[in-house]
Amino acid sequence: MGCQLLTVASGSVRVPGRRSVGVKMARTGWVDSARLANANQTPQDWFTDGRDRDGTYFSPLESINAGDVKRLGFAWQFDLGTHRGQEATPVVVDGVMYTSGERGYVYALDAATGRLIWRFDPHVILQAMRNPCCDMVNRGVAVWRGRVYAVSVDGVLHALDAATGREIWRADTIVDHSLPYSSTGAPIVAGKFIVVGNSGSDMGKRGVRGYVSAYDRRTGAFAWRFYTVPPPPGQPLEGRAMKLAAKTWQLKPGEPYQGGGTVWDGISYDPKLGLVYFGTANAAPYDLRKLGPAQGDALFAASIVAVHAANGRLAWYYQETPHDSWDFDATQKMILADLPIDGKRRAVLMQASKNGFFYILDRRTGRLLSANAYTYVNWASRVDLKTGRPVFTGQADWWKGPRNVYPSWAGGHTWNPMSYSLDTHYVYIPTIEAPNVWVDMASNGGRVRYIDGFFTVNGITPDDTYSPKSLRPLFGPLPGRRALRDHRSAGDVREVLRAWDPVTGKVVWQHTTSSGERGYDGGVLSTGGDLVIQGRGSGQLWVYAADSGKVLKVIRTGSHIMAAPMTYAVNGVQYVAVQAGYGGAGITVGPVPPSSAAFRYHNENRILAFKLGGGPVPRPPRRAPTVMAKPPVETAPRATIRKGEVLFVQECSRCHVFGVSVTPDLRTMPLRKESFLDDVVLKGMLAQGGMEKFDDLLTESDVRAIRAYLIDQAWQAYRQQHPVARK
Repeated sequence: MGCQLLTVASGSVRVPGRRSVGVKMARTGWVDSARLANANQTPQDWFTDGRDRDGTYFSPLESINAGDVKRLGFAWQFDLGTHRGQEATPVVVDGVMYTSGERGYVYALDAATGRLIWRFDPHVILQAMRNPCCDMVNRGVAVWRGRVYAVSVDGVLHALDAATGREIWRADTIVDHSLPYSSTGAPIVAGKFIVVGNSGSDMGKRGVRGYVSAYDRRTGAFAWRFYTVPPPPGQPLEGRAMKLAAKTWQLKPGEPYQGGGTVWDGISYDPKLGLVYFGTANAAPYDLRKLGPAQGDALFAASIVAVHAANGRLAWYYQETPHDSWDFDATQKMILADLPIDGKRRAVLMQASKNGFFYILDRRTGRLLSANAYTYVNWASRVDLKTGRPVFTGQADWWKGPRNVYPSWAGGHTWNPMSYSLDTHYVYIPTIEAPNVWVDMASNGGRVRYIDGFFTVNGITPDDTYSPKSLRPLFGPLPGRRALRDHRSAGDVREVLRAWDPVTGKVVWQHTTSSGERGYDGGVLSTGGDLVIQGRGSGQLWVYAADSGKVLKVIRTGSHIMAAPMTYAVNGVQYVAVQAGYGGAGITVGPVPPSSAAFRYHNENRILAFKLGGGPVPRPPRRAPTVMAKPPVETAPRATIRKGEVLFVQECSRCHVFGVSVTPDLRTMPLRKESFLDDVVLKGMLAQGGMEKFDDLLTESDVRAIRAYLIDQAWQAYRQQHPVARK
């Protein structure tokens, strides 16, 4: 299946030769407000990416429980036919599974067998994009009244017939395709509208300007748009919210930065209040001094914002990280709940923010009710509940020199969904305990002054491979390991699954899931069977007792698992399913970790389903060791090689690393042909595969220098494999 390729500008169009599917047709994929409000009455279904309208990632199903989960095993698998990151949690409605994958492909499967019913190809136009942030991932679909809604990585929102996969309408949600916008999040249904965000705050040398958009779910007609940061100086301010935001920025006329604040995940809807909630990403640039001397808050970056679903007007906002200078997005998924706070039952919104604090807000008013650190934090000592503002420590002031900051730019918790059990009333948070050394590249004396995705600063993770000596030529003087140990109160780089009591703000139990390196472990599911289930980068699916944290079952899959599992039932049989595949932000920081299943096995994207009485999981083929071919015999001046290294770090290292990765190791490219890199980098020969041309950033001389650096690195790797080799 597929769709005719159309170019649409911030509007919608019906696909020629196709008609809308009305209510009177087959009720396949039928989710409406009544069914969603009473989701616990049909626990066999999983209606949204978080199962219910509150986004709990909790299911009441209990056929698989703490007493029998030892019998859990393989039921079926479906090969998605791709090899990048998998971050979606499938939706199951009346025995049919709907999900999305790389680029925004959409699939409908028989949930009992994994048989493909239909597949939709969005025909993404990658030539107009560069380095989608982060990876060409997709976090899921929305199913509503016989339709499936998905947004592809190029920002096009698609409405599909749930029964056939035929496209009904599409809408281009991107306001300016000359900027590095992309879309990786799941759309949500908010009343009569579909609401969708986008990403790109970190991308290019200026980022993008964030916003959310709403479209009529029946016709695809544009309804409203809420911008999250003000426009460049001289342009009109869109309403009261932007007038308020503009007071907190000091923008220089002609400054190229777009402000950031994208909404790439974390959108929720409360139908009773008629409010749409969304979290916003970091400010762009990270170094806000570049925009002016004022130390403004930079609204609405790093904030939670509530708008009226009917018209997109601001209802309230809460900024988690004023004057964000550390990439502390507030885009993590939110959970809506009713909690006893100070002796009173409150309708709240909960979020384990990237900045390390667990926030509880009154979702009617935005009032801050609680903010406790759920992981080690050193950039702030606490959050003042009276003012709502963090109390800065000064330990994170990287503009005064390199600083080791907790949490890292990856956050204490990132996009991987947490789960809220309606039985234990604990929140299960996939936590990252990792710092990074923030360094101002513009002033620290290194050769690199800019990195795509980091602007003019860099966050270096001091894991087991951290070497200040080898990094110094590129980034200048950095703190040594001893200095880091003096400040590493949280111990080594690790990931931890934490059971968190949101009322007391305390950890109930925890398990370390990876140590010494980022494992890129997965999101979390909890169930009425007293279970908590999480996948790991190691390729294992771990099952714990929800109340005590006792390990009950470990299943080896051979596939890296980042997405959150889900559970459903068909014909009385309960299944647990998860999408598997390495990618996402992991491709931006180095090769696949040796502990990852993607290091040992081919990164074949799959949906894996499990049931009681199932067997062992089939594993993908093992990776063969990379054998370096003999590089071309060429000599280049060391100055040219050093120039190529700097250019590679600046423009290429966001996606390409040396070692096992989901993107090519450029040392293994056909470097003997001198024109090959020119054809790829300057002419866009591989643009449709995701490698957009860089002719606006790099010259032929630059590409020659990069080639010289790659040949030099290829010789180093070749000699390691062939010690007697000589150039």
